[in-house]
Amino acid sequence: MSRIGFYHLTRSPLESALPKILGKALGAGNRCLVLCGSKERVAALDALLWSFDPDSWLPHGWSREGNPELQPIWLSDADENPNRADVLVLIDSMTSEKLDSYARCIDLFDGHDEAALDAARQRWKTAKEAGHQLEYWQQDEKSGWKLAQ
Repeated sequence: MSRIGFYHLTRSPLESALPKILGKALGAGNRCLVLCGSKERVAALDALLWSFDPDSWLPHGWSREGNPELQPIWLSDADENPNRADVLVLIDSMTSEKLDSYARCIDLFDGHDEAALDAARQRWKTAKEAGHQLEYWQQDEKSGWKLAQ
């Protein structure tokens, strides 16, 4: 079973939180797959990861560029794992049929969107029933993360 962390975005948007989370995962030696809701979202995140901080860079790719095996971060709108990621990052209320193939899953959801909250609750319930190890993370005052008890 996978360890799944549900990350409740309340203080910063996905576009601020995702690069930080990916940077920490890469710093820990992980490879990541970000599962997006559309090709347009993939393209937008590709642009974001090139420009979010002029003093850093997150090596990544997507189907337009090819060579997934060379990319520590792969952006996709398909439930695939072409870069042999060990961390799956779910955004846009996406789900995966392959959770067991990842050591860790990070499920990011917008705390200001009622539909996103309802969808996250359903994913939590489904993952719990499947026997996954679940964690619930909340943003603190500085947009950092703390594990809720």
